[in-house]
Amino acid sequence: MISVQDMFVAGTDTTFITLEWGMTELLMNPEALKQAQKEVRGIVGMKQFVSESDLCNMPFLKAVIKEIFRLHPSAPLLIPRESMEQVTIDGYDIPTKTRIYINVWAIGRDPELWEHADEFKPERFLDSPIDYKGQHYELIPFGAGRRSCPGINFGTASLELVLAQLLHSFDWELPPGVLAKDLDLTEVFGVNLHRIQQLVVVAKPYIVD
Repeated sequence: MISVQDMFVAGTDTTFITLEWGMTELLMNPEALKQAQKEVRGIVGMKQFVSESDLCNMPFLKAVIKEIFRLHPSAPLLIPRESMEQVTIDGYDIPTKTRIYINVWAIGRDPELWEHADEFKPERFLDSPIDYKGQHYELIPFGAGRRSCPGINFGTASLELVLAQLLHSFDWELPPGVLAKDLDLTEVFGVNLHRIQQLVVVAKPYIVD
């Protein structure tokens, strides 16, 4: 049985991981960073804080988050499933009680599903119906069906608000002498996919009181 506390604790680490990967990708793709900041600042204006009602007017920000989920799912393997009866799928016989692991990291980078699969291109989602809520199996970072993540709404709302606030409040750049090609994108092997190196950036306030 999952408690509310479990949902909050489980969402903390995964939200941080996704946010760090998102800032990494945006800094490596300055045009996407510029477009996301232009959209956020155009909606929020000179307000100090981004409100939840602002988010529905930010399609590019939402596309950025979908692309982060595609390339860098915080949990590369979904919670294991177990087959309830013997089935045959694509010629493979799967016995009863077979434990099944779904590799969402590999699905998100499958060139048969995605054009330029290894490239960060948020615009691919702007005119696409694909979402991450379990109805499109190309993008299932939260799983699908009855065993999908119960914290999906909390997690995505938190991520959207934090990322929008960071893009609105600060201008971001890499430290002097560091280029995008110098960033190490190696992932730590484990249940969650942290970056092997922490992201170090320079933040300059956009609005000064």
